[in-house]
Parts: sequence; C-alpha cells; structure tokens
Amino acid sequence: MQDLIDGILKFQRDAFPEKAELFQSLATSQNPHTLFITCSDSRVEPALLTQRQPGELFVIRNIGNIVPLYGPEPGGVSASVEFAVMEMKVSDIVVCGHSNCGAMSAIATCKCVDHMPAVASWLRHAESARAVNAARSYASEEAKLNALVRDNVVAQLANLRTHPSVAQALVQRGLRLHGWVYDIASGSMDVLDEKSGEFVALSAQAA
Repeated sequence: MQDLIDGILKFQRDAFPEKAELFQSLATSQNPHTLFITCSDSRVEPALLTQRQPGELFVIRNIGNIVPLYGPEPGGVSASVEFAVMEMKVSDIVVCGHSNCGAMSAIATCKCVDHMPAVASWLRHAESARAVNAARSYASEEAKLNALVRDNVVAQLANLRTHPSVAQALVQRGLRLHGWVYDIASGSMDVLDEKSGEFVALSAQAA
C-alpha cells in the first residue's frame, strides 16, 4: 500500500503539473472516442498500450474481457456499454484479449473453478468460444490457448452486437467494432480482419 501512496504523491508532485491544463479541461466533462474492453489482468494497461491521454478511452475491464449477451437483467458491463455508446457516443469499440490469459487457460484446460462460483458463472459467457475452440485439433496446449483467446474476442464481438444501443449505432452512425489480441512478451498486437476472419499483425495492416 505504501507503494501506491508514494505513487499518488509522485503523481501530484511531478505528473499532474505537466498536464494541469488537460486535467482542467476534463474537470467537468469527458469526450472519449473509444470504448476499450479488456481483461482485468494486471499486465494489460489500455492507455499505455495505445499511448492515449486521460479522457480519450472509456474502459471496461473484467476477467476474460467478456461482454455478456444482452438480457432482461443487464449488469454492469451492459450498462457501461450502453452509456459509452448512447451518452458518450464513442465512434469505436475495441475488444482486446491477451496472451497467457488465466480465464481462457481455465476454459481451455477444463480447470475446475467450482471453488470460485462467481468466476465459474462469469466464464459461462465465453461458452460459444469454448465450443468453437473444442471443435478443432491443436499441435499443443499453447496453440489451443492462443486460439481460444482469439475465439473469445470474436465471440464477445458477437455478443456486443446483441446490445440494442450497439445495434442501433452500427446502423445509424457507423459505429466500428474491432477485435485485438495483445502479446505480453513481445508487445505485438494482432487485429481481426473482418474480410478473412483471421487475426493479422497490426504492424502489417498499418504499413
């Protein structure tokens, strides 16, 4: 905890003064352009990965970067999606998975998480990704996990489209959906190519 306290004091002393004008402009309003949905994993930092400033990203984080199907009893993720799309009017939504994801590893290896009932219940929202992943053969467990991380991003993008606010914005104002997968060890980012349905290196696509 002392590390966190020291960090806040350092922020107040060094970082805040450098961006005082930005924070002043953000004091009473925000205008993020992108909803960034990613995992709660401590190794994934959206603003660091994208090199964005405060106020640019509206972020949802949870285990497995999951977006439940829209239902009669919307939860916190659904409410956050709806707020970002309808109130913040974001132009883009990114679902970002990552390598060595603990949630996907539990699903890929059929690891029992019954001792964590809330986690077990939550991971059922990735069931369609698990089913697609299980239908293939893999050279190794690592390959299976890497594929599941990508299958899950595709599944969560499909879930997003069931949300009325997203469906409406896709038609009315061209909201764009993106699927990304971040590799922790290399810093590389793969992105979903909608035409081919395959993930390709962001660096190659941007070239």
